[in-house]
Amino acid sequence: MEKRYLHSPDLTARNVERIAELFPSVVVEAHDADGSVTASVDFDLLRQELSDHIVEGPQERYQLDWPGKRAATFAANAPIAKTLRPMREESVNFDTTKNLFIEGDNLDALKLLQESYLGKVKMIYIDPPYNTGGDAFVYPDDYSRTNEEYLAFSGQIGESGVRLESNSESNGRFHSDWLTMMYPRLKLARNLLTEDGVIFVSIDDNESGPLKSMLDEIFGASNFLTTVVWQKVYSPMNSATQFASVHDYIHVYARSGTRWESNLLPRTAEQDQAYKNPDNDSRGRWKAENATAAAGHATPSQFYALTTPAGNVFTPPPGRAWLYTEPRYQEMVRDNRVWFGESGQGRPAIKRFMSEVKQGRVAQTLWPYTEVGHNQDAKKELLARINFGASDVVFSTPKPTKLIRRMLHLATNPQSEDIVLDFFAGSGTTADAVIQQNLHDGGNRRFILVQLDEPMGAPEGSFPTISSLAMERVRRAGQISTDGVMTAEAFDVGFRALRVDTSSKIDVLRPAETSTQGLLALLETSIKADRTGEDLLLQVLLDWGLEPTVPIASEDIDGCEVFAVDDDALLACFAETVTPAVVMALAVREPLRVVFRDDAFESDAARINAEQIFKEISPSTEVRTI
Repeated sequence: MEKRYLHSPDLTARNVERIAELFPSVVVEAHDADGSVTASVDFDLLRQELSDHIVEGPQERYQLDWPGKRAATFAANAPIAKTLRPMREESVNFDTTKNLFIEGDNLDALKLLQESYLGKVKMIYIDPPYNTGGDAFVYPDDYSRTNEEYLAFSGQIGESGVRLESNSESNGRFHSDWLTMMYPRLKLARNLLTEDGVIFVSIDDNESGPLKSMLDEIFGASNFLTTVVWQKVYSPMNSATQFASVHDYIHVYARSGTRWESNLLPRTAEQDQAYKNPDNDSRGRWKAENATAAAGHATPSQFYALTTPAGNVFTPPPGRAWLYTEPRYQEMVRDNRVWFGESGQGRPAIKRFMSEVKQGRVAQTLWPYTEVGHNQDAKKELLARINFGASDVVFSTPKPTKLIRRMLHLATNPQSEDIVLDFFAGSGTTADAVIQQNLHDGGNRRFILVQLDEPMGAPEGSFPTISSLAMERVRRAGQISTDGVMTAEAFDVGFRALRVDTSSKIDVLRPAETSTQGLLALLETSIKADRTGEDLLLQVLLDWGLEPTVPIASEDIDGCEVFAVDDDALLACFAETVTPAVVMALAVREPLRVVFRDDAFESDAARINAEQIFKEISPSTEVRTI
């Protein structure tokens, strides 16, 4: 049986494999920190492979750079020995929902989701913490530096401690910390997008420029779609000394700019009011449009004297030409597509039927609050869901659900189970918006939220952390949306709550010199004592690249707890002792995969016997142990 080690994927190793497929000559053998031989990339050879001339050394190039970028790149690729553990009591409809709420650091969460949701997320929206020049970020990446550390790291202080530059880069470290925090998260997020997926990132003036440069690098400048300006306030503050800030930006990038297509927004009442049907045309409402065009690119056949059915003669005005040639015009007259006014004697106009124009409008880059809401709307929405006392200081800049619903309308298909990800979930606005939009158009979109268990910004006994508040908001959004409208069975308003935690596996690797007899006795089992079978199952799902929202059923077989995942696609038994009867009962069900604890078999012979049972009864089953 092959043993699973239950680590998140090693993205560095995966990238090396991809480079090796393209340029085998640049991958060489090297020794790692433990002295083991491993594959490594010779970057000098790789630079040569990618150049049409001899590369003598590093070349200057246009790019965004800052102290800590290399550490951020490494952080995105480095594997972690962590897992997601279920929180049933915090969940809603745990066994049936396809929505996720993950509590923990979003860098860890994004790594743990890499295999399960690779290329599956249709839309990402994030509202990251804006950089206000604070001394540290909540996200525990160990990237935050003191001013002295930053100056030394960025080369502004020499070994003697003397400043090498006369001008102080007073805010440099704050920009660097923020960029270093964002970079690995955005890199990992890109992997999760579908080929026709899109990401929306809210930001203010402080980091809009650097963020766009970073997004250009990660997603590719050719995949930049637009920067939306959102009018976030309706009552500008007159206390501003220079300019009153009334907007935020939303940078929009596609995974593939050539693959992404925007849905149209609904037509406005003003647009439809222009369409009438004064002659009771059977083709419906229409509006009269100019029958002439600018003469600049017209052909000679578009200049002629036009005689109407009433006998009136018209020629194009100076600098204009008829829109159509005369034969085409006569054909349109016969088809009742030309309007001559109520009297039938007016200058001809073309009838443009409503059914023949776009049944919607293309989104513009300015989103006024009259269409998508403002910050005060967002606060009122939050208070409608959550009744807490210190509301004025807990969330000062929430986003309205109408803003995110606009994005959902443009970027998702109601009936395709599109997955929407927000890994800076905050108060849970994105999930609230998904539930509302599904209710509005009968959709089946799914959401994944990730929020750090960060303490609340103000004393609030009911909600010790922002993640606990966000989960409660999502619960109440589901209750309000389904009350008297449709049942929860027909409309998924639940979520499976999981939290980021250390791996369920004990680290049993020890140097020989530290492996005492007493320590070896403690390492007889490789599973942590506080982990349940469901804990182990979730880690196996992630390790196998299965979605952690797959249906799970539990049953008892010969006194052992057995999990059946997705109609027996996977059977798992993590009992400390597995009998031949249990093995036989699982084999006859012919699952695609089956997994046991490595120490559940009393001997090597028992393990080999289990393998033989599956080979004889269900040879296509993949048998693994942890």
